[in-house]
Amino acid sequence: MFYAKKIFTVALLLIAGSLSAQPKTPSVEARFSADSVLIGDQFRLDIEVDKDVMEVVEFPVFDRGHLGGDSTDIEILAEGPVDTLKTDGRRITLKKSYLLTCFEEADYRIGKFPVLYINKNIIDTLWSMDSLRIFVNTLSVDTATQTIHDVKLPLEVPVRFGEYGGYLLTGLLGAALIALVVFLLVKRFRGKRQSGGKRVPAEPPHVTAIRQLEKLHSQKLWQSGKQKAYYTGITDILREYLSTRYPVKALEMTSQEILDRMIRESLPEKSIKRLKDILITADFVKFAKFTPDADQNETVYTDAYYFIEETKAVEVEQPAVEIEPIKTEEKKEDDA
Repeated sequence: MFYAKKIFTVALLLIAGSLSAQPKTPSVEARFSADSVLIGDQFRLDIEVDKDVMEVVEFPVFDRGHLGGDSTDIEILAEGPVDTLKTDGRRITLKKSYLLTCFEEADYRIGKFPVLYINKNIIDTLWSMDSLRIFVNTLSVDTATQTIHDVKLPLEVPVRFGEYGGYLLTGLLGAALIALVVFLLVKRFRGKRQSGGKRVPAEPPHVTAIRQLEKLHSQKLWQSGKQKAYYTGITDILREYLSTRYPVKALEMTSQEILDRMIRESLPEKSIKRLKDILITADFVKFAKFTPDADQNETVYTDAYYFIEETKAVEVEQPAVEIEPIKTEEKKEDDA
Protein backbone atom coordinates (compact mmCIF):
# COMPACT_ATOMS: atom_id res chain seq x y z
CA MET A 1 0.00 0.00 0.00
CA PHE A 2 2.86 2.34 0.84
CA TYR A 3 4.54 1.71 -2.54
CA ALA A 4 1.27 2.27 -4.39
CA LYS A 5 0.85 5.72 -2.80
CA LYS A 6 4.46 6.60 -3.60
CA ILE A 7 4.08 5.58 -7.25
CA PHE A 8 0.84 7.60 -7.52
CA THR A 9 2.55 10.69 -6.09
CA VAL A 10 5.49 10.42 -8.52
CA ALA A 11 3.08 10.07 -11.44
CA LEU A 12 1.22 13.22 -10.39
CA LEU A 13 4.49 15.12 -10.14
CA LEU A 14 5.56 13.97 -13.62
CA ILE A 15 2.21 15.01 -15.12
CA ALA A 16 2.41 18.41 -13.42
CA GLY A 17 5.98 18.88 -14.62
CA SER A 18 5.09 18.02 -18.21
CA LEU A 19 2.17 20.42 -18.11
CA SER A 20 4.30 23.24 -16.69
CA ALA A 21 7.02 22.58 -19.31
CA GLN A 22 4.62 23.13 -22.19
CA PRO A 23 4.74 26.73 -23.49
CA LYS A 24 1.78 28.89 -22.62
CA THR A 25 -0.35 29.94 -25.61
CA PRO A 26 -0.49 33.74 -26.15
CA SER A 27 -3.62 35.42 -24.80
CA VAL A 28 -5.43 38.40 -26.34
CA GLU A 29 -7.48 41.01 -24.46
CA ALA A 30 -9.51 43.65 -26.32
CA ARG A 31 -11.64 46.40 -24.77
CA PHE A 32 -13.15 49.77 -25.64
CA SER A 33 -12.34 52.80 -23.49
CA ALA A 34 -16.09 53.25 -22.88
CA ASP A 35 -19.28 51.18 -23.07
CA SER A 36 -21.27 53.94 -24.81
CA VAL A 37 -20.43 57.21 -26.58
CA LEU A 38 -22.24 60.05 -28.32
CA ILE A 39 -22.23 60.47 -32.10
CA GLY A 40 -18.99 62.09 -33.24
CA ASP A 41 -17.14 61.46 -29.97
CA GLN A 42 -13.72 59.87 -30.09
CA PHE A 43 -13.00 56.68 -28.17
CA ARG A 44 -10.21 54.13 -28.03
CA LEU A 45 -9.80 50.41 -28.62
CA ASP A 46 -6.93 48.86 -26.62
CA ILE A 47 -5.44 45.46 -27.53
CA GLU A 48 -3.08 43.60 -25.17
CA VAL A 49 -1.24 40.39 -26.11
CA ASP A 50 0.63 38.27 -23.56
CA LYS A 51 3.15 35.97 -25.26
CA ASP A 52 6.57 34.34 -25.18
CA VAL A 53 9.50 36.49 -26.39
CA MET A 54 10.20 34.04 -29.23
CA GLU A 55 6.64 34.03 -30.53
CA VAL A 56 5.52 36.47 -33.23
CA VAL A 57 2.13 38.17 -33.44
CA GLU A 58 0.79 40.50 -36.14
CA PHE A 59 -2.08 42.93 -35.65
CA PRO A 60 -4.71 43.12 -38.42
CA VAL A 61 -4.85 45.82 -41.12
CA PHE A 62 -8.36 47.21 -41.65
CA ASP A 63 -9.52 48.09 -45.17
CA ARG A 64 -10.98 51.52 -46.01
CA GLY A 65 -10.32 52.87 -42.52
CA HIS A 66 -13.26 51.12 -40.84
CA LEU A 67 -13.15 48.73 -37.90
CA GLY A 68 -14.35 45.42 -39.29
CA GLY A 69 -14.26 46.60 -42.91
CA ASP A 70 -17.55 47.80 -44.46
CA SER A 71 -19.66 45.89 -41.93
CA THR A 72 -19.58 48.74 -39.36
CA ASP A 73 -19.66 52.53 -39.42
CA ILE A 74 -16.89 52.83 -36.81
CA GLU A 75 -14.10 54.83 -38.42
CA ILE A 76 -10.39 54.48 -37.52
CA LEU A 77 -8.87 57.93 -37.07
CA ALA A 78 -5.38 56.81 -36.06
CA GLU A 79 -3.35 53.75 -35.09
CA GLY A 80 -0.80 53.79 -32.29
CA PRO A 81 2.50 51.91 -32.37
CA VAL A 82 3.02 48.53 -30.73
CA ASP A 83 4.34 49.19 -27.19
CA THR A 84 5.77 46.85 -24.56
CA LEU A 85 3.80 47.09 -21.32
CA LYS A 86 5.80 44.68 -19.17
CA THR A 87 8.22 41.75 -19.26
CA ASP A 88 8.34 38.82 -16.85
CA GLY A 89 11.12 36.38 -17.66
CA ARG A 90 10.29 34.96 -21.06
CA ARG A 91 6.79 36.45 -21.01
CA ILE A 92 6.12 39.84 -22.60
CA THR A 93 2.95 41.92 -22.86
CA LEU A 94 2.38 44.04 -25.99
CA LYS A 95 -0.21 46.79 -26.43
CA LYS A 96 -1.67 48.56 -29.47
CA SER A 97 -4.38 51.25 -29.50
CA TYR A 98 -6.78 52.50 -32.18
CA LEU A 99 -8.44 55.94 -32.06
CA LEU A 100 -12.05 55.58 -33.27
CA THR A 101 -15.21 57.59 -33.91
CA CYS A 102 -18.71 56.94 -35.25
CA PHE A 103 -21.50 59.05 -36.81
CA GLU A 104 -24.33 56.51 -36.91
CA GLU A 105 -26.46 55.66 -33.91
CA ALA A 106 -26.52 51.90 -33.24
CA ASP A 107 -25.59 49.06 -30.95
CA TYR A 108 -22.38 47.79 -32.49
CA ARG A 109 -21.38 44.17 -31.81
CA ILE A 110 -17.91 43.72 -33.26
CA GLY A 111 -17.27 40.24 -31.92
CA LYS A 112 -13.87 38.92 -30.88
CA PHE A 113 -10.71 40.70 -32.01
CA PRO A 114 -8.29 38.65 -34.19
CA VAL A 115 -4.48 38.58 -33.94
CA LEU A 116 -2.21 36.57 -36.24
CA TYR A 117 0.03 34.09 -34.36
CA ILE A 118 3.29 32.73 -35.82
CA ASN A 119 5.51 30.18 -34.00
CA LYS A 120 8.03 28.13 -35.98
CA ASN A 121 5.91 26.31 -38.59
CA ILE A 122 2.59 27.19 -36.94
CA ILE A 123 0.45 30.03 -38.31
CA ASP A 124 -2.86 30.53 -36.54
CA THR A 125 -5.35 33.22 -35.58
CA LEU A 126 -5.80 34.10 -31.91
CA TRP A 127 -9.07 35.64 -30.75
CA SER A 128 -9.70 37.89 -27.78
CA MET A 129 -11.35 36.32 -24.77
CA ASP A 130 -14.31 38.75 -24.74
CA SER A 131 -16.46 40.08 -27.58
CA LEU A 132 -16.43 43.82 -28.36
CA ARG A 133 -19.63 45.83 -28.01
CA ILE A 134 -20.34 49.57 -27.86
CA PHE A 135 -23.44 51.80 -27.95
CA VAL A 136 -23.39 54.97 -30.08
CA ASN A 137 -26.18 57.31 -28.90
CA THR A 138 -27.61 60.69 -29.86
CA LEU A 139 -28.96 63.48 -27.69
CA SER A 140 -32.71 63.21 -27.33
CA VAL A 141 -34.70 66.35 -28.12
CA ASP A 142 -37.92 66.93 -26.17
CA THR A 143 -40.16 68.70 -28.69
CA ALA A 144 -42.92 69.09 -26.12
CA THR A 145 -40.93 71.50 -23.94
CA GLN A 146 -38.58 72.99 -26.51
CA THR A 147 -39.76 75.18 -29.37
CA ILE A 148 -38.18 74.67 -32.79
CA HIS A 149 -37.42 78.06 -34.35
CA ASP A 150 -36.93 78.94 -37.98
CA VAL A 151 -33.50 79.70 -39.38
CA LYS A 152 -32.54 83.32 -38.70
CA LEU A 153 -31.71 85.57 -41.62
CA PRO A 154 -28.15 86.98 -41.91
CA LEU A 155 -27.58 90.18 -39.98
CA GLU A 156 -27.20 93.33 -42.04
CA VAL A 157 -24.07 95.23 -41.09
CA PRO A 158 -22.77 98.46 -42.61
CA VAL A 159 -19.97 98.23 -45.13
CA ARG A 160 -16.64 99.34 -43.70
CA PHE A 161 -13.64 100.58 -45.66
CA GLY A 162 -11.31 98.19 -43.82
CA GLU A 163 -13.08 95.20 -45.36
CA TYR A 164 -12.27 96.31 -48.92
CA GLY A 165 -9.20 98.50 -48.37
CA GLY A 166 -6.82 95.60 -48.94
CA TYR A 167 -8.48 94.65 -52.22
CA LEU A 168 -8.46 98.29 -53.38
CA LEU A 169 -4.76 98.71 -52.56
CA THR A 170 -3.91 95.45 -54.38
CA GLY A 171 -5.87 96.57 -57.43
CA LEU A 172 -4.10 99.94 -57.54
CA LEU A 173 -0.67 98.29 -57.28
CA GLY A 174 -1.61 95.84 -60.05
CA ALA A 175 -2.81 98.66 -62.30
CA ALA A 176 0.41 100.62 -61.67
CA LEU A 177 2.51 97.57 -62.52
CA ILE A 178 0.58 96.99 -65.76
CA ALA A 179 0.96 100.65 -66.71
CA LEU A 180 4.72 100.46 -66.08
CA VAL A 181 5.07 97.37 -68.29
CA VAL A 182 3.05 99.01 -71.08
CA PHE A 183 5.17 102.17 -70.83
CA LEU A 184 8.43 100.21 -71.10
CA LEU A 185 7.14 98.21 -74.08
CA VAL A 186 6.02 101.34 -75.90
CA LYS A 187 9.34 103.05 -75.19
CA ARG A 188 11.28 100.06 -76.50
CA PHE A 189 9.11 99.87 -79.62
CA ARG A 190 9.60 103.55 -80.34
CA GLY A 191 13.36 103.23 -79.84
CA LYS A 192 13.44 100.45 -82.43
CA ARG A 193 11.46 102.52 -84.88
CA GLN A 194 13.75 105.51 -84.44
CA SER A 195 16.83 103.36 -84.98
CA GLY A 196 15.34 102.09 -88.21
CA GLY A 197 14.99 98.53 -86.89
CA LYS A 198 18.72 97.84 -87.26
CA ARG A 199 19.90 94.82 -85.27
CA VAL A 200 23.38 94.49 -83.87
CA PRO A 201 25.07 91.61 -85.70
CA ALA A 202 25.78 88.53 -83.60
CA GLU A 203 29.34 87.88 -82.51
CA PRO A 204 31.20 85.32 -84.68
CA PRO A 205 31.54 81.86 -83.05
CA HIS A 206 35.36 81.91 -83.06
CA VAL A 207 35.46 85.24 -81.22
CA THR A 208 33.17 83.92 -78.50
CA ALA A 209 35.12 80.67 -78.18
CA ILE A 210 38.53 82.37 -77.92
CA ARG A 211 37.25 84.81 -75.29
CA GLN A 212 35.88 81.89 -73.25
CA LEU A 213 39.19 80.01 -73.62
CA GLU A 214 41.17 82.99 -72.35
CA LYS A 215 38.82 83.42 -69.41
CA LEU A 216 39.12 79.71 -68.52
CA HIS A 217 42.92 79.84 -68.81
CA SER A 218 43.08 82.87 -66.49
CA GLN A 219 41.25 80.93 -63.73
CA LYS A 220 44.33 78.65 -63.28
CA LEU A 221 42.23 75.56 -62.56
CA TRP A 222 44.82 72.88 -63.23
CA GLN A 223 47.41 74.78 -61.17
CA SER A 224 45.09 74.41 -58.14
CA GLY A 225 44.45 70.68 -58.71
CA LYS A 226 41.12 71.08 -60.57
CA GLN A 227 42.23 69.35 -63.74
CA LYS A 228 38.87 67.67 -64.37
CA ALA A 229 37.09 71.05 -64.33
CA TYR A 230 39.81 72.50 -66.58
CA TYR A 231 39.46 69.81 -69.28
CA THR A 232 35.66 69.79 -69.00
CA GLY A 233 35.63 73.55 -69.63
CA ILE A 234 37.87 73.28 -72.71
CA THR A 235 35.80 70.48 -74.29
CA ASP A 236 32.54 72.31 -73.55
CA ILE A 237 33.87 75.45 -75.27
CA LEU A 238 34.96 73.43 -78.33
CA ARG A 239 31.63 71.56 -78.50
CA GLU A 240 29.68 74.82 -78.39
CA TYR A 241 31.96 76.34 -81.03
CA LEU A 242 31.50 73.35 -83.36
CA SER A 243 27.72 73.48 -82.85
CA THR A 244 27.59 77.10 -84.02
CA ARG A 245 30.32 76.87 -86.65
CA TYR A 246 29.13 73.66 -88.39
CA PRO A 247 25.71 72.01 -88.79
CA VAL A 248 26.39 69.40 -86.07
CA LYS A 249 24.95 68.75 -82.61
CA ALA A 250 28.33 68.47 -80.92
CA LEU A 251 26.88 69.00 -77.44
CA GLU A 252 24.99 65.69 -77.75
CA MET A 253 27.72 63.63 -79.47
CA THR A 254 30.54 61.48 -78.13
CA SER A 255 34.18 62.30 -78.81
CA GLN A 256 34.47 59.70 -81.58
CA GLU A 257 31.24 60.86 -83.22
CA ILE A 258 32.58 64.44 -83.28
CA LEU A 259 35.85 63.31 -84.89
CA ASP A 260 34.03 61.27 -87.55
CA ARG A 261 31.75 64.20 -88.33
CA MET A 262 34.61 66.69 -88.58
CA ILE A 263 36.49 64.41 -91.00
CA ARG A 264 33.49 64.62 -93.33
CA GLU A 265 33.70 68.42 -93.12
CA SER A 266 37.12 68.18 -94.87
CA LEU A 267 39.05 69.90 -92.10
CA PRO A 268 42.84 70.15 -92.41
CA GLU A 269 44.77 67.14 -91.16
CA LYS A 270 46.59 69.11 -88.48
CA SER A 271 43.27 70.50 -87.19
CA ILE A 272 41.78 66.99 -86.93
CA LYS A 273 44.90 65.87 -85.03
CA ARG A 274 44.64 68.80 -82.61
CA LEU A 275 40.96 68.05 -81.94
CA LYS A 276 41.62 64.33 -81.48
CA ASP A 277 44.45 64.93 -78.97
CA ILE A 278 42.28 67.33 -76.98
CA LEU A 279 39.23 65.03 -76.81
CA ILE A 280 41.20 61.86 -76.00
CA THR A 281 43.23 63.55 -73.24
CA ALA A 282 40.06 65.10 -71.78
CA ASP A 283 38.29 61.70 -71.74
CA PHE A 284 41.24 60.13 -69.92
CA VAL A 285 41.20 62.90 -67.31
CA LYS A 286 37.42 62.83 -66.79
CA PHE A 287 36.79 59.09 -66.84
CA ALA A 288 40.14 57.33 -66.17
CA LYS A 289 41.50 59.71 -63.50
CA PHE A 290 44.57 60.47 -65.65
CA THR A 291 46.77 63.30 -64.36
CA PRO A 292 48.66 65.14 -67.15
CA ASP A 293 51.78 67.16 -66.46
CA ALA A 294 52.10 70.93 -66.79
CA ASP A 295 53.30 70.80 -70.41
CA GLN A 296 50.30 68.71 -71.48
CA ASN A 297 47.91 71.09 -69.74
CA GLU A 298 49.35 74.07 -71.60
CA THR A 299 49.49 72.14 -74.89
CA VAL A 300 45.75 71.38 -74.68
CA TYR A 301 45.01 75.09 -74.30
CA THR A 302 47.20 76.13 -77.25
CA ASP A 303 45.84 73.29 -79.42
CA ALA A 304 42.28 74.45 -78.72
CA TYR A 305 43.24 78.05 -79.51
CA TYR A 306 44.90 77.19 -82.84
CA PHE A 307 42.11 74.73 -83.77
CA ILE A 308 39.58 77.56 -83.52
CA GLU A 309 41.84 79.92 -85.48
CA GLU A 310 42.39 77.31 -88.22
CA THR A 311 38.70 76.47 -88.61
CA LYS A 312 37.04 79.86 -88.17
CA ALA A 313 34.86 81.16 -90.96
CA VAL A 314 36.73 83.52 -93.27
CA GLU A 315 34.82 86.64 -94.16
CA VAL A 316 34.93 87.33 -97.88
CA GLU A 317 35.46 91.00 -98.55
CA GLN A 318 33.44 92.43 -101.40
CA PRO A 319 35.61 94.21 -103.99
CA ALA A 320 35.15 97.94 -104.06
CA VAL A 321 33.30 99.18 -107.12
CA GLU A 322 34.75 102.31 -108.65
CA ILE A 323 32.13 104.77 -109.74
CA GLU A 324 33.11 106.72 -112.79
CA PRO A 325 32.26 110.39 -112.66
CA ILE A 326 29.58 111.58 -115.02
CA LYS A 327 31.13 113.19 -118.06
CA THR A 328 29.61 116.50 -119.08
CA GLU A 329 30.11 117.92 -122.50
CA GLU A 330 32.07 121.09 -122.45
CA LYS A 331 30.48 123.92 -124.19
CA LYS A 332 32.51 125.02 -127.09
CA GLU A 333 32.90 128.68 -127.45
CA ASP A 334 31.96 129.99 -130.84
CA ASP A 335 34.76 131.69 -132.68
CA ALA A 336 34.08 135.21 -133.16
